[in-house]
Amino acid sequence: MTDFPWVKSYPDDTGPDIAEVAERNLPELLRRSAGTYSDDIAFTQVMANGMNGSLRYREVDRLSDEIAVYLREVLGLQVGDRVAVQMPNCLSYPVIAFGVLKAGCVLVNTNPLYKREEMTHQFADSGARALFISDMFTDRLPEVLPKTSVETVVTVPISTFLPTVIAGIIRVTQRYWQRSIPQIAVDHTPLRSALAQARERQHVGADLDAYLAEVDLDTVAALQYTGGTTGVSKGAMLTHRNLVTNTRQMLQMLGTHVRPGEETVLTALPLYHIFAFTVNLLGFHTLGGRNLLIPSPRPPSNLKRAFENYPITWLTGVNTLFNALLNERWFIEHPPRSLRASAAGGMALHASVAERWREVTGTPIVEGYGLTESSPVLTFNPLGGTIKDGSIGIPVPSTEVRCVAEDGTPLGPGQPGELVARGPQVMLGYWQQPEETAATVRDGWLFTGDVGEMDTDGFFRIVDRKKDMVLVSGFNVYPTQVEACLTTMPGIRDAAVVGAPDEQTGESVVAYLVADEPRPSASEVVAYCREHLAAYKVPRSVEFRDELPMSNIGKILRRELRDDPPSVDASRPAPGSDLEAEQS
Repeated sequence: MTDFPWVKSYPDDTGPDIAEVAERNLPELLRRSAGTYSDDIAFTQVMANGMNGSLRYREVDRLSDEIAVYLREVLGLQVGDRVAVQMPNCLSYPVIAFGVLKAGCVLVNTNPLYKREEMTHQFADSGARALFISDMFTDRLPEVLPKTSVETVVTVPISTFLPTVIAGIIRVTQRYWQRSIPQIAVDHTPLRSALAQARERQHVGADLDAYLAEVDLDTVAALQYTGGTTGVSKGAMLTHRNLVTNTRQMLQMLGTHVRPGEETVLTALPLYHIFAFTVNLLGFHTLGGRNLLIPSPRPPSNLKRAFENYPITWLTGVNTLFNALLNERWFIEHPPRSLRASAAGGMALHASVAERWREVTGTPIVEGYGLTESSPVLTFNPLGGTIKDGSIGIPVPSTEVRCVAEDGTPLGPGQPGELVARGPQVMLGYWQQPEETAATVRDGWLFTGDVGEMDTDGFFRIVDRKKDMVLVSGFNVYPTQVEACLTTMPGIRDAAVVGAPDEQTGESVVAYLVADEPRPSASEVVAYCREHLAAYKVPRSVEFRDELPMSNIGKILRRELRDDPPSVDASRPAPGSDLEAEQS
């Protein structure tokens, strides 16, 4: 790959190709880190008020072994069985995720914000047999479980593995002050009980190595759900090779800016999201870093104690997070002195935000690009090499990216076309979706659906999105799904959803509706969506129209709606309106 124009922009210690993966599977990588950094702190959960608790590498290794034993010996799961995990950032997450992988099972990351319909689809589609879920979200299970293959539910308090006194305070606060722990109305096993059962089985013998005898680099490690090409949620099959390779590709691009055993990374992005899963969880665990886990990063003041109490050297995030911190007085007046660099992804990093971040922190911030289907990193601005603002960087080692015309013909520098990529991090395909797989991966090339262009130095930038996807704070919102929800509301005859620029979230969801008289109010529409969709998918602006623009075959023309914005600011409800009150 030495003849590509971007090769000359790699850091001095980075070659065009990565070395062949030495590990047989992902758990081997995890065990190697556990052995090398045994007594070092691996994860620290930091609550908004500063309360915290930590696990060392050897503790994570032991506890995740117990999860693997529970899955294989107690539940009787086999290689390839799917296990769903639905929880925010907390000490339990890496223990459970690593345990699923060590069992040879397939990890199904599930967004805790999902509502009943979304949970039902993902659990049923994946065929998950077991579910580890935060006890804060169990009120949804009575309606969800009968429609899925889930046989076992393990409930996980967010206070698990925290010091006893701190855990007790959090539980009392949740139960009696916040009232955020619902009564659990389904059969379930508390996590502590599951671990105890696993230890009993270990006493009579459990061969963890045997669990992975059939698991190699080409075995599926995770089903990471995404919208694919139609907006219907699909599981991207990410193999052990995909994840191990992409972890190494990313670390190679960071060069000497990461020091084994010395980094402390702030993880405000949710670990169930592929960006944080690969970069923060796998990447910094491989390095022997300390991961500060933030259960709830909003409002941004929730990060204040973490910045005050720990020597944070790395921060990953989306443009929304960086912009929010730059609007916090405490952050501006006391920027982190130990910070070495920051990495942005998930959505476009605004040039103004990048410039101000450098001014305030005195450290570099660089942008990358990727998709769930590519594990996710495809391109990155190399630290230690050339950095271009407004660019998504250059392909990571062993990766080829090009822009192509509609007929697939490669285009030259400065010519916009669909971005396509190939490399060892590209998914195996969509779970049980051969037609969608064939439409997205053609002759080894991943068709991203994004339009970009390359400059003469081999740096890429995004020109436009070919898909109609709306990107809200780094989360994908697919219009088809929101429209389907809206049209189930009584009185709504037709719906179209597009994205609008939003200073806080990058984009926001705008809904155009055709309704029967008397029309529902905007706040009623929002309230209905809140019952059926995750919060980031709920429209921030609602406009009623007599008709929607359509093609001659009856297809809604979303582009015309984007070009003809609503009469009020689409990125915010009108001041004083019932919609503004509903969303405050």
